[in-house]
Formats: sequence, structure tokens, C-alpha cells
Amino acid sequence: MSKVVALKCALCGRTFAQEAGVKTCPHCGVDGTMHVFYDYEEVAKTFTRRSLAADSRHSLWRYDALLPVEEGSVRPNLQVGWTPLYDEPKLAQRYGVASVKVKDDGRNPTASLKDRASAIAVTMALEQGQSTVACASTGNAASSLSGFAAVTGLNSVIFVPETAPIAKVTQLLVYGAKVFLVRGDYAQTVELAMKAIEHHGWYDRNCAINPYLVEGKKTCAMEIAEQCNWDLPDIVFVSVGDGCIVSSMYKGFYDLKQVGLIETIPAIVGVQAEGACPIHRAIQAGSNRVEFGAANTIADSISVGAPRNWAKALNAIRSSGGTTVAVSDSEILESLCELPRLTGVFAEPAGVAAYAGFRHMALEGRLKADERVVLVVTGNGLKDVASAQKAVQSAMTVDTGSEGLEQIEAFLQGEER
Repeated sequence: MSKVVALKCALCGRTFAQEAGVKTCPHCGVDGTMHVFYDYEEVAKTFTRRSLAADSRHSLWRYDALLPVEEGSVRPNLQVGWTPLYDEPKLAQRYGVASVKVKDDGRNPTASLKDRASAIAVTMALEQGQSTVACASTGNAASSLSGFAAVTGLNSVIFVPETAPIAKVTQLLVYGAKVFLVRGDYAQTVELAMKAIEHHGWYDRNCAINPYLVEGKKTCAMEIAEQCNWDLPDIVFVSVGDGCIVSSMYKGFYDLKQVGLIETIPAIVGVQAEGACPIHRAIQAGSNRVEFGAANTIADSISVGAPRNWAKALNAIRSSGGTTVAVSDSEILESLCELPRLTGVFAEPAGVAAYAGFRHMALEGRLKADERVVLVVTGNGLKDVASAQKAVQSAMTVDTGSEGLEQIEAFLQGEER
């Protein structure tokens, strides 16, 4: 028996039963992305702080009472979730806030937060008897899906823009995915993928289209609440591309509130790159629509000019009392070095964007001294080494023996001057 009681369109508010098989609202089209709701009163009877404290599953499956999967279904044999939440007093002191914690989701199996959605995708695909899963991606969702498909014996078909970083494309090929590099931007890649998925009947892992995948991503917020011992932060910073992760952060806190585990929801700040910030522009303009446009940023995972999950993203940011901030590529590159040097957490450009947004707002005096902050790092820095190389100087090559020692000495003396 399904735990899902209804799907609700983020635009028009119409509700649908899960049995209807809709992915987006038939009345609003592809922009009518769906919220997933549960029988919260029933879940609250057994899903409590005490039951969680007794749960030995240190993964997203500890929250399966609020996940759209069947009891006893086959789950991928990879540990997803329960990633570390580091307390970083040096950052708090440096930027004048009460506390800063860093949630390192680059520690997931394929090194990104997207693994949370892929775990749900392959589980539901198996429940439905599917043999192939497919998606369009700027890189991380694709590599995540291909890894999880491989471990569960499913075929994966992946569509990525031709400009995707080679490290991410290599991951896809290593996992055995059928990979199509599309000569176009992310929006054109999504359009092609949607047509192919519809034509072949593959299981759709496009997070902005398939409403159930945000449910996997929301477990990041649930972990933050639990790892903070239910003493929630005031603000959560997270990068924004298609709008799925930012909406999932709100959904995770929302679900916990519905079952009585928390009383308030942190303000969620969505961080976009200046070269790809349609959701930021809509929030700042007070608009209920998002104007699509071109995208150009070093942060490929959030290089999205036509976000598919914009409606839920706007709802999440506004309902939480949050806001958005746009950061330049130079700020992202500065942060890409500063974050690991202060915390040891190495993030790809999109993953470090949350830190860049926090830093930007702190330097502008927009954060209060008593505020407690969580920064969500969505992907590991090894995902895009080429971008990291742009942020650092080249290593020095030296000779062997005494000549090498002299060169080292000359270099160190030059640094001291």
C-alpha cells in the first residue's frame, strides 16, 4: 500500500491520486511540477525522535516512513546520506555570525547530493518492473544515476550537454551508461531527453519532472535537523540550478514539521551564479513567474537558464522566509580555495556556491551576529578539477639534488619577501 496520499500542483493547486500516474499537472503542463504529500497523522504515530534515535540505519532509509517507496522493496546496496555536518567556529568568527556548520554531501557514493534522488529513482524503477532509467543532466545527476543503475542491474541512458566536465562524463562511461553528448545547452538537452524517455517508456529520473525524486533529496534537510539535535539553524544556504535541491530542503523541514518533530522551518537562501540566475531575478522582483534565458557560469551543475522546477523553488524560498543571492564566477573561484583551506572540505564550483553566497551576504552586512548558519555543499571538488585549477597557481617544478634545494630555497625566500 502506498504511503503517498496525494500529488498537488505547485502552480494551480489541483490534487491528484498517485494512481493517476501523472508526473506534471495535465492542466499546467511541464511547469506544473508536483508536491508529494503523505498521511502525516498516521506517520506521526510511529515516526518520532525516539524511533529515529533507535534506528541504526545511518542512511536516508532511516526516513523511509516519509519516502515514496514500498516496504520491503529492493534498495541499492550503497550508503546514501548521513553525510557529516561539521561545526566550523573559524568561519563563524571570521564572518561575524553565531555559528556555521558545513554539510558535506560530496561524501555520498558518487560524490554528490544527487545520490539521494538516484536511490529513490532506481528503487521505484525496480518496483515498477522497469529495466532502463534515463535522465538529462549537467553532470552530477547523470553520474549518480549511472552508478546506482549499475549496482541494481538496471540499464542507464544519459543525456548531457557536450560541454559537461570530462570527469563527470568519465564517471558515466565507467559505470556503463549509454551516454549522449548533446550539441546544445542544458534546456535543449532536457527537451531531447524528455522526448526520448516518452518514446521508449524508460523510467524518468529527471528530478524536475518526476515528483518523487525531490523526496530523496529532502533527506538532507532531515539529517540537518537530526544532526543538530533538533535545535535548528536560522538559515540554510544552498546552491540553485534547476530548483530541485532548494525545494527539497524546504520539503524536508516541512515534512518534519507536519509530523511534529520540529516547530519552525529555517530560512532558506538560494544561491545562484550571476551568469545563470533566473530564480534569483524572480525572487528579487517579487514575480510569480521565472523568465528563462541563457546561462554562462563556471559552476556547470547550476548553469541553468531554464529551470524546470522553478515553481517549487519560488514556493520553498518564500514559504521559509528566505531569499536569494547571486555571486560572480570570481567569487565562486575565491570560495573554492577559501572553503577547503578553512574547513578541509573540497567542493566543486556549484557545491561551493552556497559558501560564496554566505560570504557575499556576510561581507555586505546582511547577516546578524546571533544567527546560526548551515552551508550545504552539494558536490565534491574532484568532480571538476579543471575549474579548481583556475583558482590556484601552478605547482613549481624543481630539479633533483643540490640544484633542486637551491631552487626551493630561492622560491621560499621570494615568498617571504
